[in-house]
Amino acid sequence: MSTVPADIRPARRRLGVSAEHRHYKWWALSCTSLGMLLATINSGTLIIALPDLERSLHTSLLGLVWVILVYMIASTVLVLTAGRLSDLFGRKKAYVAGFAIFSAASLGAGFSGNGTELLLWRILQGVGGALLFANAAAIVADAFPREELGLAMGTNTMVAAVGLVIGPVLGGALVKISWHWVFWFNVPLGILGTVWGSLILRELVGGEREHGLDPFGTAAYVVGLTGLVYGVSRGGLAGWGDPLVIGGLVFAVVFLPLFVLIESRVRQPMLDLAIFRDRLFAAASGAAFINGLSRFALLFLFVFYFQGAQGADPIKAGIELAPMAVGMLVASPVAGIVADRHGSRALAALGMVVTAGGLAGMTMLQPHTAYVWSALWLALVGIGSGMFNSPNTAAMMGAVPDHRRGIAAGARVMLQNTGAVLSIAFVLAVVTSAVPKTVLFKIFSGLATGLTDRQLAPFIDNMHLALWVLAATSLAGAVVSLLRPSHVRETA
Repeated sequence: MSTVPADIRPARRRLGVSAEHRHYKWWALSCTSLGMLLATINSGTLIIALPDLERSLHTSLLGLVWVILVYMIASTVLVLTAGRLSDLFGRKKAYVAGFAIFSAASLGAGFSGNGTELLLWRILQGVGGALLFANAAAIVADAFPREELGLAMGTNTMVAAVGLVIGPVLGGALVKISWHWVFWFNVPLGILGTVWGSLILRELVGGEREHGLDPFGTAAYVVGLTGLVYGVSRGGLAGWGDPLVIGGLVFAVVFLPLFVLIESRVRQPMLDLAIFRDRLFAAASGAAFINGLSRFALLFLFVFYFQGAQGADPIKAGIELAPMAVGMLVASPVAGIVADRHGSRALAALGMVVTAGGLAGMTMLQPHTAYVWSALWLALVGIGSGMFNSPNTAAMMGAVPDHRRGIAAGARVMLQNTGAVLSIAFVLAVVTSAVPKTVLFKIFSGLATGLTDRQLAPFIDNMHLALWVLAATSLAGAVVSLLRPSHVRETA
């Protein structure tokens, strides 16, 4: 029996292609798109399940909201550290670890016996989410040439929109079985992402020579942001004179400026302030923060509008939320292509204006308004978001050197998520202010079918006030978008 010499045996093939192959970018995009799909499906399924969680775990209204907030705070605070780790040790390792941690935490969350256990598992989910968020845009930016970044980011945003369409509807169906499946459904997707990323991704950028993290800056941001969000979210329920509300806001006033001071002085900062010297990156970052602030609370708000004020069941409410995601799905890839050819500045600003128009239109909604109007305004906000997100992200990632894309992607997600966290905290403070506790309980538990229009009026009025503020915020984001230089000229 003859044997083939080792030096002429064919090499065992790996799934995918080499990093130098012209199609590698599409293989990499498939991995990041899977991560976006997992993150957005998880967000949608959980939000639609909030009323059932409140009834099943007997948690307080504030505790219920913190099921959402604690995940977002963890992923927001740690996303820069995750970006830093990817710059040091490799994007692939960090991204695959994110899938694995998210899967394990989702499994544990489904076994939670009370609200406290669920919050702890949600923090661990936030760690996995930070690793995914910090590296998705950087992996895409490494793989694609700058002139195709808009298309790539638009594809990722389109996949996210698909997840936003599927998530609430799927969440409504899973809740009919049991709220536990809202978390367990993430597990097979996370395992698939872990295996797929391990096989497909390649390391394209060498790590930095100087290793170092910033524990003091991270701690200052954790304390400051948590204090701010806790103070704002509790203020509408307990009153602004409540000692815990005042304490949280004092922590924010002290520790957030301290965070900026630390970052300007340490050798290896969590947030490298030098990247904001680029005018394009700085203005696009500010717009990303404002976009999160103006838009993110909408799904949260409309879950309680549809299930609470209008008495819809979870599946129907999930379907009724779909127009916003469909708008993003349609607009995102088109906006990415247009941005690659004609620049992203005017397109991003126009997207914020369109979003503001949709938010303003929502102020006409009442408990018995025909659904067609809700669908129209939600779709308009989705189109505006799709017009803004992919061009703005492509402009940011194209403005930084290759080896700084991890920390740049982390900064983008940190700022956008900070805006999103504050958006929910602000909306909660407004809609719960001066509304009787019995009415709030029925609305947030999805049991408001017996309430009269007069009883619902304070909630609806407060919802309109919050929407007007969000619309004005979106217009401010359009102005900030116009302050940056043209993306096309910068690339040229």
